[in-house]
Amino acid sequence: MINLITPLDIENKKFSKQMMNGYNVEEVDDFLDELTLDYTKNYKEVNELRDKVEELNKSLEHYKTIEETLQNTLVMAQSTAEDVKKVARQQADQIINEAKGTAQKQASDLDNEIVAKKKELEDVKKQFDIYKAKMESLLISQLELLKDINKDDA
Repeated sequence: MINLITPLDIENKKFSKQMMNGYNVEEVDDFLDELTLDYTKNYKEVNELRDKVEELNKSLEHYKTIEETLQNTLVMAQSTAEDVKKVARQQADQIINEAKGTAQKQASDLDNEIVAKKKELEDVKKQFDIYKAKMESLLISQLELLKDINKDDA
């Protein structure tokens, strides 16, 4: 920080007086009074500006801190969003895989049921063929019996 001459320093400045060819004391005093007024005004303005600069620097630091916090928050939010999307993708994949597994199991169960029903149908057809053969045999034997009875009557 630069040390400035204060208005009080100017006001209190005394010059030694010379007897001959010296400056007019009254003119020097008037000039120093004017200089003191201007310098007082400038001195106050410089101090006010320094205070203002300090205040602005504090505000700037405050806003830099806010900006940094916002950037960190944004990074955290982006990271959280990515994590949420990743978890959602994993859950979706898990649901899809479970659905595929369930569908495959149901398809396999249906295939097994179809095979069982086909076997059951084949068994019923065989039983029907056996029943038909027995009935045919019975009818043939009954027909032979009727023929024998008709021969005896004739």
